[in-house]
Amino acid sequence: MIPLVTGEDALRRLFAALTEHTFQVELGVADPKLTDYLTNMLVRFTRSESIYRFRDNEGRRLDQVADMLEEAGHRAAKPRRELHRHIGDFTLFWSGVFPEALSRLRAPDRKDHLIDYSRTGRESYHIASTFDEQPFDDEAPVLERLSRDYDLCRAGLRKIRDEWDHLPAETLARYQDE
Repeated sequence: MIPLVTGEDALRRLFAALTEHTFQVELGVADPKLTDYLTNMLVRFTRSESIYRFRDNEGRRLDQVADMLEEAGHRAAKPRRELHRHIGDFTLFWSGVFPEALSRLRAPDRKDHLIDYSRTGRESYHIASTFDEQPFDDEAPVLERLSRDYDLCRAGLRKIRDEWDHLPAETLARYQDE
């Protein structure tokens, strides 16, 4: 009998299947490190504490890219790299998976109103990729690829969202935590 896989492992399998199919079959991008990175980002961002994991010096949650960029300017090497990586992930996630949220995230009363998520995401991934010594040497080429192919990755994530939106309810039920 095959054991039932639930929770995060099941979710990872679902996202991996959707990501690999979208990038390899539909987009013709056969890059396992890229698809693994995107799968892990999707799994990580299923938790809001991961989306909003960074805080300023006063403990306030950084929920706007403008604030994240400002905070990155105050951080030392490793924390700066992590914050730029997160900015890339944050902008890619929202613009690719939930573009309908951008009107709220970039509303006129928010600091992000004038932030170009695509440009900022590409630049942030590039900055994070320049930290290419250990322990970041394995991830640096993937971050550079995300910088270079940001729009392609955003389009791929949009396709993944479309696919999961059309999955039957009974299929999605198998991937929920018990």
